[in-house]
Amino acid sequence: MKIAKSLLYFAMTGLFELSGAYLVWLWLREHKSIWYAVAGAIVLFIYGTLPTLQPANFGRVQAAYSGMFLLIALFWGWGIDKVRPDKFDIIGAVVALVGTLIIMYAPRGS
Repeated sequence: MKIAKSLLYFAMTGLFELSGAYLVWLWLREHKSIWYAVAGAIVLFIYGTLPTLQPANFGRVQAAYSGMFLLIALFWGWGIDKVRPDKFDIIGAVVALVGTLIIMYAPRGS
């Protein structure tokens, strides 16, 4: 149950990071209203708080999160930008995700 909860936090963190950055992107690149940037900043603030819910230290959480982020970003690109991941994207994301699982959840002695 602890691992499932931790993975959920990683997924939420990725969605908040991508959503916030995308709102800022829309403001700057697509010339949307300043309110997109404001909303993006708020979402990015929430993104910054989510890793504190993880059970490990900061460095380990950040290192592990990067693997999860790769996978979430590929799905984001597929859903939002309509760029389907190719086999090398998937292989790379799986390798990174395995790294995330090892970093966060490998049994360690006390």
